[in-house]
Amino acid sequence: MRPISGREELDLFSQLPYVLDEELADDLAAGRRRPEWMWVALRGDRLLARAAWWSRPGSDTPFLLDVLDLDESASTAAQVDVGVRLLRTAMAATLPDGSPPPEYSRFILPDWRENTATRQAVESRMAVLEQIGARLFVERLRLEWRPTSPTPQRGKRLAFRALRDAEELVSLMTSVLDGTLDAHGRDDLTRMSAREAAVKHYEDELARYTSPQDWWRIATLPDGEPVGFVLPAHNGYNPIIAYIAVLPAHRGNGYIDDLLAEGTHILAGQDVPRIRASTDLGNVPMANAFRRAGYVNFGREINMTWS
Repeated sequence: MRPISGREELDLFSQLPYVLDEELADDLAAGRRRPEWMWVALRGDRLLARAAWWSRPGSDTPFLLDVLDLDESASTAAQVDVGVRLLRTAMAATLPDGSPPPEYSRFILPDWRENTATRQAVESRMAVLEQIGARLFVERLRLEWRPTSPTPQRGKRLAFRALRDAEELVSLMTSVLDGTLDAHGRDDLTRMSAREAAVKHYEDELARYTSPQDWWRIATLPDGEPVGFVLPAHNGYNPIIAYIAVLPAHRGNGYIDDLLAEGTHILAGQDVPRIRASTDLGNVPMANAFRRAGYVNFGREINMTWS
């Protein structure tokens, strides 16, 4: 059990396939991954398990555990045993002492529960993490709009303008946390104030996107009163709807459709090959809005945490 030596061992690391494999070389070059964060369990030349962390460029500590794969030709018990030993060894060598391990994220098929082999693979990985103290945090829908899909029609009820400054956005983000259905937002509110959570989300994620902030839009009523906002962006991999929300006082009026149509038009106007988005499985109103706008559910994401 050891980390890979460098890019020359990517073929070895990729013997257990996963959709993120095609991004590994670019992630290493961009500093989003490091060889010492990419671990393998080997028996001779045979790869039995692997694990890897991802982080933002320039960071010295892993931000997300997003690769954990097991040799599915082995028995379930053997897979879990090797996975637990690998992850414990890798975590002890890789993660800072005393801090909670980073969140685990895994992309899976939308119908993963309906196929015995797929369900077993997901549950085996989850069993590894559970034995090390993690728990299921949330399951999310992964959504995609494609240029062959109908472009959602813009409504006429709202006006859209550019963001004035970061403080305006943080203030609106603080407001929309009231009654939020987002699991990460709700979890933040158990540990900090709504404003602290909004500032953290802005500084740790939104402000780091290199795509133009003049894509971001505030939606208002004709008299100028803000109704909500939509933040189209590019996360370094795909064009995305990074954040979309309606203010509490204006929920229930269908304004989410107007916001999503505006954000989709802005990105579609950049001649992008796709637009990605995600929402919690339990956030049915948001999932329905994406469906109405022509987004398809092409996958799911499992998040597990140690907190």
